[in-house]
Amino acid sequence: MNFADILKTLPEFSGDRLVLLDAAGAEVGIIANAPGTAGSFRVYAYLAQKYGAIDSEAAAEGLAIYAEHAQDASRNPGRHPNIDRLIAILATGVPLHARIA
Repeated sequence: MNFADILKTLPEFSGDRLVLLDAAGAEVGIIANAPGTAGSFRVYAYLAQKYGAIDSEAAAEGLAIYAEHAQDASRNPGRHPNIDRLIAILATGVPLHARIA
């Protein structure tokens, strides 16, 4: 399945944005629930709900959800920052926490 098909299987979440936090609680990123990033908002919200944090296990599932976009991100760092973030979590093992605002 491709990303669009997989995304349809995920639950929907309400909120304007998803705030990403490091272990100290500092804000390190925001994913808006808006055109262009609504899919990433939904993926990250799903992963945070399922795993409690975006850790290595969640990042691996997230990359599988992004499907063809994850492959493109691996070949083109910087093109997909929300996918790059998951790749970095896998590489470092440093998780992020998330809250919907």
